Amino acid sequence: MSGAALWAGDMPAARLLVLAFLELVTWWSADAHPQCLDYKPPFQPPEPLVFCKEYAKFGCCTLEKDNQISERFYQVMDYFDYTGFVACGKYIRSILCQECSPYAAHLYDAEDANTPMRELPGLCGDYCSDYWRQCRYTLSLLTDSSNVTAGIEEDRDKFCNFLVLKDPQYCYPNVLTNAELNSKLGDLQEDPEGCLQLCLQEVANGLRNPVAMVHADDGTHRFWVAEQLGYVWTYLANGSRIDRPFLNLTKAVLTSPWAGDERGFLCMALHPRFTTVKKAYVYYSVKVGKEERIRISEFLLSAADMNMLDHDSERVLLEVKEPASNHNGGQLLFGHDGYLYIFTGDGGRAGDPFGKFGNSQNKSALLGKVLRVDVDNNDDGAPYSIPSDNPFLGDRDARPEVYAYGVRNMWRCSIDRGDPVTAYGRGRMFCGDVGQNKFEEVDIIVKGGNYGWRAKEGFSCYDKKLCLNSSLDDILPIFDYPHKLGKSVTGGYVYRGCQMPNLNGRYIFGDFMSGRLMSLKENLSTGKWEYTEVCMGGDKTCSFPKLINSYYKYIISFGEDEAGELYFLATGVPSAHSRNGVVYKIVDPSRRAAPGKCHYKPTPVKIKGKLIPFHPKEEFVIDKKPTTTAPPTTTKPVTTTRRTTTTAKTTKKPPVEGPKPTQKPVTSPQTTTRAPWTSMPLNGHTTTPKPHYGTTTVRPRQTPSTPRTRATPAPRTRATVPPRPRATPTAKPKAPLTTITTTTTTTRPPPTSRPPQPTTRPSGSRTNSRPAYWTAAPKPTSKARGPNFTLPKRAEKGQVGRLDKEEDRLGSNQVQKPRRRGKGGAKNGRRRSRAGRVRLVVGAPGTGGGAAGGTEVGGAERQPDRGRVEIFVRGEWGSVCDDLFDSKAADVVCRQLGFPQALRVAKRAEFGAAPPGVRILLDDVECDGTERTLLACRHARVGKNNCSHHEDVGVVCGHSKQ
Repeated sequence: MSGAALWAGDMPAARLLVLAFLELVTWWSADAHPQCLDYKPPFQPPEPLVFCKEYAKFGCCTLEKDNQISERFYQVMDYFDYTGFVACGKYIRSILCQECSPYAAHLYDAEDANTPMRELPGLCGDYCSDYWRQCRYTLSLLTDSSNVTAGIEEDRDKFCNFLVLKDPQYCYPNVLTNAELNSKLGDLQEDPEGCLQLCLQEVANGLRNPVAMVHADDGTHRFWVAEQLGYVWTYLANGSRIDRPFLNLTKAVLTSPWAGDERGFLCMALHPRFTTVKKAYVYYSVKVGKEERIRISEFLLSAADMNMLDHDSERVLLEVKEPASNHNGGQLLFGHDGYLYIFTGDGGRAGDPFGKFGNSQNKSALLGKVLRVDVDNNDDGAPYSIPSDNPFLGDRDARPEVYAYGVRNMWRCSIDRGDPVTAYGRGRMFCGDVGQNKFEEVDIIVKGGNYGWRAKEGFSCYDKKLCLNSSLDDILPIFDYPHKLGKSVTGGYVYRGCQMPNLNGRYIFGDFMSGRLMSLKENLSTGKWEYTEVCMGGDKTCSFPKLINSYYKYIISFGEDEAGELYFLATGVPSAHSRNGVVYKIVDPSRRAAPGKCHYKPTPVKIKGKLIPFHPKEEFVIDKKPTTTAPPTTTKPVTTTRRTTTTAKTTKKPPVEGPKPTQKPVTSPQTTTRAPWTSMPLNGHTTTPKPHYGTTTVRPRQTPSTPRTRATPAPRTRATVPPRPRATPTAKPKAPLTTITTTTTTTRPPPTSRPPQPTTRPSGSRTNSRPAYWTAAPKPTSKARGPNFTLPKRAEKGQVGRLDKEEDRLGSNQVQKPRRRGKGGAKNGRRRSRAGRVRLVVGAPGTGGGAAGGTEVGGAERQPDRGRVEIFVRGEWGSVCDDLFDSKAADVVCRQLGFPQALRVAKRAEFGAAPPGVRILLDDVECDGTERTLLACRHARVGKNNCSHHEDVGVVCGHSKQ
């Protein structure tokens, strides 16, 4: 028997119960998943809520939605006299306001695809019993299921079986009082070890060692990704890539296919006024004769194509001889002062052995430096000039370009945009400096600064003689870490975007060798930077549309888009010829910005060439199949081991350790408080798992031809929970509310005040007679189970799955009526269009009609094989949004029209945008390709969307893709 088992056997039963309870609390906390009914994280309302005030700081409602709920509440309460208003108002209000709860998706069972989404939020048992005793006859006013509610109002067990959520932690009102669920609600989620839980979105793939990502800040929201081989590609705001490269320097760039080569195309920077000064600057390795050099060149934008540089316009600004093939530096960026900053390495080899003190401490050498030059107004003169305030301009023993020195091999630097409100931090320059054999460091670059290399490595001495020199006067890093955590830092960015407010001010960076993501947050009171590791959230945490929770191990670079959102570039095989590179967007699943706050409209881009649509390769977390075939239950089991150890995805190792750092002697790692490393065999390799606090779930996919013994950390795999795929709501949106006239005059409290609470409660657990305050609203007859009006349903977007019946596919759960059959199958012998029928149109269509035949519809040209997709649903034709719409969905459309297949998908309203009078009826359409109509595919609730007609999808049908 193990020591733990013996200890447990001797433990008093009471203590075991306490430990089991604590473990259960930790389990619930780790599984918490705030989510709204639109399948997105909650947010802080931009304006205070008036009606559902308890969710004014964090939830799922804007003020507009809050007003809609308030209006519905008072429409329902019109059925009551004042006594009924006081007795039942609190229940009605609480139930309606749960759409604003940050746990709305769980309360409505919208996380579980094995059960339909609830019409009403799940209540706790005691609360349901109280509701039944006092106001059970109000249920028919809140739901369409009057045929069900009429039979359960007199039976408390049936009544609460209909309303109760079997999950005691998440049901209402327990979800409000659960301390673990609400203690850090809306904050960055952490695992029990304090590791931040983030998710990712795949943005681009199939890249060969992507080394840089830049944008033009010109309103187009394009971004460019550079490959080590020498290609630079243009990506548009919709994710598609232009087939012709922005720049092709493959014939000039010096690199090789062997993994680990640090030479190549290393960086690009666009002029900060790119819209007017149409210049780009590049940093790459080149061979001139027998010498290897780094070259910084200037290119002009092509006059004929705004998405391509003029390849004949290259002007060399600077070349520096490289004494070795490694430590090439490789960063270019423009500061907020408008000057170009160039970051060079120390020349290579180990320990900066060049000269008496090395290149880095020698201010007369350009290697191991941060250089600053002025490239404006250089058309008719020298390629660059020296800024008048460069720190060593008057020093005869220094090059005038030098801005800072004492750096080893800075890999990836960035400029802080500053806090969006206070502008604090604006202009700070962060860099990751790759270490020798003990420590990696992060620095903030200042004018004239000496960053210590080769005297120091991180905070510790490397060359003891130089380190003790009192004239060193070096600037210490803001953070360093030992090679136990990683061996090659990749500098990142301070997040200043809009979509994820929790990340504001947090510097996120990584390590190339270990695949570790890390973050630093400045403590404004002490000025210290506090370290927190970044992990991938589990399947439950990242169960949102388009999100993934794994990435390739070798983190090459970080990038920012025009809106300030943060990305990183990684690969599974660090070779300039391997197409394993992926661009990932970093996503915080715990909080988002308020709807509409981060909206932008990209400036149109003129395209020459073809667009290659983006197709993610990684499976979305929300689409992962459960590990068991049994349907998930709503009651969570009690377990004493919440976190389990599973086999990591890294069953295949890349052949070598990576492109940037050379193989350096590794000393004994610095002692830390983390768990020790252990070695274990894996597929013929000797792997070293990460410490227990490890972060990443990585997925190298290449099998080396010859197994090699390697000593690289194997990332820990986070314990996962079988995901709950999208919900399948069955509630059909109701018709608009009509005015009701009653004979009873009721007194309504002011809309902004909550009705007074009843001071007494009826005695007894069951009554068979209705309360007196119901006399004004007689119970409907058997032919009409509800009140003589239809209450509006929720306006949020919900996912719809495949259902057998046509009405169910439209979201209806009402009693099915027999179809009228007559001559021609329709009234007056006229054939009526069936729901789900599609047509293709080019240009602006008419808005009428069930007719789908003919060559013209309301003035719009009909094409038999191509055009904008329009679908007939609920008596009207409407368009389809291109979100998630792919070739499988296009095949469904084309087969309906008599073609065997689709030739291509046309997005961004290629065949013309529908006018405002035409509604967008379908969004987020995802098909397997075997469905009969688009209504049988997964899609958002009919008529609910988050797109515009500029995203109307079209298709081109045909008989062959040749």
